[in-house]
Amino acid sequence: MPKSVHRWAVAVRAGALSAALVALPALAQAAVLNVAATKAAIDRELDADYPHLDALYKDIHTHPELGFQETRTAALLAAQMRALGFEVTEHVGKTGIVAIYHNGPGPIVMIRTELDALPMQEKTGLPYASSAQQMYQGKETYVDHSCGHDSHMAVWVGTAKALLSLKSHWSGTLMFIGQPSEELGAGAKAMIDDGLFTRFPKPTYGFALHVDPGPYGTVSFKPGVISSNADTLEIRFQGRGSHGSMPSASIDPIVMGAHFVTDVQTVVSREKDAAAFGVVTIGSFQAGTAGNIIPDNAILRGTIRSYSPEVREVLLRGVERTAKAEAEMAGAPPPTITINGTGDAVVNDDALTARTAKVFKLAFGDKAVEQTQPGSASEDYSEFIIAGVPSTFFGLGGIDPAKIADAKAKGIMMPVNHSPFFAPTPEPTIRTGVEAMTLAVMNVLTP
Repeated sequence: MPKSVHRWAVAVRAGALSAALVALPALAQAAVLNVAATKAAIDRELDADYPHLDALYKDIHTHPELGFQETRTAALLAAQMRALGFEVTEHVGKTGIVAIYHNGPGPIVMIRTELDALPMQEKTGLPYASSAQQMYQGKETYVDHSCGHDSHMAVWVGTAKALLSLKSHWSGTLMFIGQPSEELGAGAKAMIDDGLFTRFPKPTYGFALHVDPGPYGTVSFKPGVISSNADTLEIRFQGRGSHGSMPSASIDPIVMGAHFVTDVQTVVSREKDAAAFGVVTIGSFQAGTAGNIIPDNAILRGTIRSYSPEVREVLLRGVERTAKAEAEMAGAPPPTITINGTGDAVVNDDALTARTAKVFKLAFGDKAVEQTQPGSASEDYSEFIIAGVPSTFFGLGGIDPAKIADAKAKGIMMPVNHSPFFAPTPEPTIRTGVEAMTLAVMNVLTP
């Protein structure tokens, strides 16, 4: 165990919050969480502990790993949780981890973080920016935590420490899970298939968060649907190659693919309900090796997003029909079409979310904001909900409000998740995340 981790663990076991807890009312006898006193105690803990969380965040950011390759990341988090006294099991769903802490009778509460990063090059210019590379689809590629999972992991560890420091004021079981491969939409299912809810206790409640390009210091919540359905698509157009100066001798797959990229958007604009959310995006178009060669195939990869099953079906049918039509018009063989569902919409439990929202409003005032619409991104956290875990998945702002205002005044778009320039501000984003998650968990563990 690294010395810094050992010192940190000893501080917890020695009762680093003893002075803070003297001022905290006897929550064990209270029916309602004392939000102000609890938040104050969490803040005192964070005042002492934030440098550790900041260093952890920057370490993870500098060393990102792709889905099901998160061996260093998982080992690092496992060590953190063992140092706190959790029972830790590694390699659940390949690279996932499960950390359990029993503290008397009561609910079993699951707190999820993701472990993986994205196959892209970071361009933030941060002093701790990633230059890491890993194998992806058969070739070496840059890796970047441009979605914000590094922030989530720091919040996750900080929440565990805060909850243990306050353990005399709640009763129940904590189930912290580090989920692999969220970006591939496969990690949650891999953990469930590996016995997450049979080898370990079935949670009474679940919580997860996601950093977003909103102002730091804010938290957002929404009952019901909060994210989109997600489907991946891969289409291989098979043509006939030839010399670039002899196109009549070819069946050009690049032309087929180019037509598909534009024509499929009429499915979005003309076939689905105009008031309903639905997106078809092609993010990868691979074909050819040289400018004077017409290749014999082109491979397109993309994503399909929707909220409702009805819109999802319209988009899936439209994608397949359009791809086949492009090939037929070109006189080419039928394309190979592969569409895989990678995640259903996350649907928050209404009662749990309402209960959590009350605490957020008391803790954060007007910085606790209810979303009016679901987000367009997707999340395989939905697998845990489908498996029967009533949950609240909430948002965490991560960007300096002054930068947002400046960009707006200049008519500039701020970088969003999955941009190579996306860079949440660690402080106070991580602090707010720890406050919010700790309060949400204690709110269901307080007798």
